[in-house]
Amino acid sequence: MKRRDFVKGTALTALGASIIAPLETLAGSRETHLESDDLSNAVVADDNYPLNFVAIGDWGRNGEYRQKEVADQMGKWAATHANKFIVSVGDNFYPKGVVSENDPLWHYSFENVYTAHSLQYDWYPVLGNHDYGTDPEAQVRYSKVSRRWNMPALYYSKEIDIDKQSGKALLVFIDTQPIVYDFKEREPEKQLQWLDQTLANAPADVKWKIVIGHHPCYTVGPRIKNYDTLSIRKALSGIFEKHKVDVYLSGHEHSLQHLKADGHTHQFISGAGSELTEVTAGTPYCRFQASEHGFMYFSINAGKLRVNAINDEGRVLYETILSR
Repeated sequence: MKRRDFVKGTALTALGASIIAPLETLAGSRETHLESDDLSNAVVADDNYPLNFVAIGDWGRNGEYRQKEVADQMGKWAATHANKFIVSVGDNFYPKGVVSENDPLWHYSFENVYTAHSLQYDWYPVLGNHDYGTDPEAQVRYSKVSRRWNMPALYYSKEIDIDKQSGKALLVFIDTQPIVYDFKEREPEKQLQWLDQTLANAPADVKWKIVIGHHPCYTVGPRIKNYDTLSIRKALSGIFEKHKVDVYLSGHEHSLQHLKADGHTHQFISGAGSELTEVTAGTPYCRFQASEHGFMYFSINAGKLRVNAINDEGRVLYETILSR
């Protein structure tokens, strides 16, 4: 081998080693353990309100009556505001619910309407009166078909962390139709006993107690003195006061409302997911009412609960903050 070739080869070998060795050191010293969530561009929750969710009701109309417009705005809102899950307060499928977990309405009124990536999180539903038109249990069974539809039973509860240090929110989902109409075969008294016990057994770290059902206890809509309103008020008011339930969230009236009658519980109606009904101003226990398409957005920390009512154009119609 000629001397110049030997020198050239030696130099290249040294140069390669000088490059590779630092890279190996760098790679070895900086091993990462990234998960998909770490790389996601999802909106991070405000430190002031670490737990957030959207509430919508009375929506399932094949995208008509501005259901699709509300759904699109929900998607835009959840894409720019932190959101952990969606609550549906019933009347999920008009006019008579679904006949099975394979009913085409699942696609026409749900899957093909709430299509935004930001709405692919867990949905926690309750049933409304229209959902009882055919097979109410089909909506429970659909939980095994859909990843995001989470309805383990006709009534159920969930404890959800506010954050790692601030305790929990207790959400109790009830089935109001059998209570209102006293369906003996569905044992409404058994459900009320379960509600009483679930609230009574709430752990000490539960900061907020929120009950979700379809029928409102109070309203300034057309059903202000209707049988179903009076019936559910009689059944629930004592339990709510006994256990200091902070919020009762419902639908049935096709509007957005905040109501505060005597007692501890604030009541919110988020039933403006499609068709609208009228509201009446001037009732003393009503703090807000709007017959506008839209949804509600709840934000929670250990000491405060903020509620926004948002219409189908993305405008915030109302905001209130409850304090413990």
